[in-house]
Amino acid sequence: MGGVVSCTLYMKMPREKAWDILRDLSKPHFYVPGLVKTEITTEKTTGVGASRKVYQTETKGLDETVEEWNEGHGFLIRLHQGDRGAPPPFSEGHFRYAIDDQGEGTQLTCSLIYTMRWGILGVLLDKLLLNFIMRRIIADVTLSMRFFYETGLTPTKQDLKEARMAWKRS
Repeated sequence: MGGVVSCTLYMKMPREKAWDILRDLSKPHFYVPGLVKTEITTEKTTGVGASRKVYQTETKGLDETVEEWNEGHGFLIRLHQGDRGAPPPFSEGHFRYAIDDQGEGTQLTCSLIYTMRWGILGVLLDKLLLNFIMRRIIADVTLSMRFFYETGLTPTKQDLKEARMAWKRS
């Protein structure tokens, strides 16, 4: 059984400017909390088939490969560990970045689309704990992206904390 966890926020910038940043697959370590570096692993740097490895430490990486590319509006990446498939606890995992025009700004939506491993035990684990944790992680990614896109700065832990508090008040 699969699940989807999403967060949608408004950014004070035109979609075209947001797309110029989003389409650069080498940038997630600037806006995804916990990442320390990104490495493009294919000759292709954009579009379907482009791949990157994102690192939580200098040596612990996760592969991401573009499976859908919607020019100017976003893309879908498959999360995997080389040829071994999705990282536990997922049997399948994808991440969608989507941007759309919203007034003078841009609507940003980040979504984790996943299927749990371990059958009914995985479904239960998801319902009792993991879905809650993943909602917080996806919200943090989306808030951090907005901060980076609007300021050009990598958010600190304090910046993210303040963004969370502002978001909860809105």
